[in-house]
Amino acid sequence: MDNQSYSHQIVIVGGGSGGITTAAQFLLKDKTLDIAIIEPSQKHYYQPGWTLASGGLIEPEKIVRDKKDVMPKGVHWIKDYVTTFNPNENSLTTKQGTTVKYQYLILSPGGQLNLNLIKGLKETLGKNGVTSNYAGLGFYSWELIKNFKGGTAIFTYPATAIKCGGAAQKVMYMADATFKSKSGVGVNSKVMFCTAGTRMFGVKEYSDVLNEVVERQGIETKYQHNLKEIKADTKEAIFDVTTENGIEEVTIKYDILHVAPPMSAPDFIKESPFAEKNGDGGGWVEVDKYTLQHKRYSNVFGLGDASSLPTSKTAAAVRGQVPVVVENLLALMKSQPLTANYDGYTCCPIITSYHSVVLAEFDYEGKPISSFFINLAKERYSMFLVKRYLLPWLYWNRMLKGKPFETAIFKKLGLL
Repeated sequence: MDNQSYSHQIVIVGGGSGGITTAAQFLLKDKTLDIAIIEPSQKHYYQPGWTLASGGLIEPEKIVRDKKDVMPKGVHWIKDYVTTFNPNENSLTTKQGTTVKYQYLILSPGGQLNLNLIKGLKETLGKNGVTSNYAGLGFYSWELIKNFKGGTAIFTYPATAIKCGGAAQKVMYMADATFKSKSGVGVNSKVMFCTAGTRMFGVKEYSDVLNEVVERQGIETKYQHNLKEIKADTKEAIFDVTTENGIEEVTIKYDILHVAPPMSAPDFIKESPFAEKNGDGGGWVEVDKYTLQHKRYSNVFGLGDASSLPTSKTAAAVRGQVPVVVENLLALMKSQPLTANYDGYTCCPIITSYHSVVLAEFDYEGKPISSFFINLAKERYSMFLVKRYLLPWLYWNRMLKGKPFETAIFKKLGLL
């Protein structure tokens, strides 16, 4: 029996927030477009919800939906994994041996968690006090936090790019608040942030605010600490620490260990012709940072966590990238210049307590931006409400449907 084959005008690899939003926006502009999405997963997760889950702020059913319920109508959903690409023939092959031909290709497969790069992580993750919201364990994180009796809780940040750079801190601040709210637990607990970086956040204005938070809360910060091994039997975290004398190994005992694992593009992207030739080793899809067009294959575009775009990997970044891909690809189809530009906009709502959020918005230049006409480089209760209630609603009801986001924000806030 011959292997199956398909041919489509536009093929999107990845049915996460980037792929679905892109397809939805295309179809709102032109319902006649022939679009396929290649995505093996049957479930769709609101990934920022795992942070909310780790603080006991959201119910499980609010995080997940069946993929068929969010897939845009009119799209051919190919439920399979991509294995190889042949860009010279404008085709790709799936795990089941299906050949898919395309006129235009959009790569939005999301990022890959490389648990294997931390010795002992895969074996102990999800038990023995070791958790990671990045691995979909937000509810286990909350079990650990709410049942904590005291000791040392460590929260790590790796030496690679990761989804939402502030997410590793959000769970930490909620854990610290929970510990302090329980008699005897807070005074008998030590909370530590061990990061491979050199400061709390990449943008100075927001980093300065977070410095104040950790100082106020008595959270111990350890910079240039890169987690490399976990010894579950003795509950020890082993770090490579960068010092003036080189790399030194440091061991810290833990009772709770929340890990932000190293991340890269998926292996099938890393091994493809679309990966960066001279990047940081993450194997990211090599695109122009303004037009999002691939640098070597003009009929290919990339966005989201797997792209080479030098900005934070968040759903908000995807929201800013999708309209650029849509407008530029439609222009390319008409042999017109690509005039849409992405400025690097991203947003990371950093929960600092159960009543405050630092809404970190910024662009490629690291310049703070505000969608709310106020100074966001401070903790605000209003932004906590935005994070907890407004953003999930907008995600399910506007973003995934390809609808304008900003108009909905202002209407929801009673400003229009």
